[in-house]
Amino acid sequence: MSAMPKPVLQQPETQVVPKPELEKRSRRRFSTEFKLRIIAKADACQYGELGELLRSEGLYRGQLQQWRKELADGGEAALSKTQPGPRSALTPDQRRIQQLEKDISRLKQRLEITQDCVDLQKKALSMLDRPHTGKAE
Repeated sequence: MSAMPKPVLQQPETQVVPKPELEKRSRRRFSTEFKLRIIAKADACQYGELGELLRSEGLYRGQLQQWRKELADGGEAALSKTQPGPRSALTPDQRRIQQLEKDISRLKQRLEITQDCVDLQKKALSMLDRPHTGKAE
């Protein structure tokens, strides 16, 4: 009895092609003019119209509140230089000094360990050297 070869099945294409609409979007950046225009439109809105404005522009209420706060605190210049994330409390020089101090502390600790190892080696050498020289301390 001879076995017949099995037919080769046609397998579907296994290549994965991502959909462009599902790809991660980059962070949106808004110009100062756009922010001022939206704030002006929002201020002109009647009761109940603000939500429609925000939806049509693809914005969130928190963005509008942040822009209004920046405009009140620093004027138009504050609107133009917003960056994501919290601002650092330290200047670049202060961060560099902090990093150098951390490095100094780490190196001091390594130096102490190295000195302890050298002292231990000296003691071990002196202990091993005692029987050969016959000296008693």
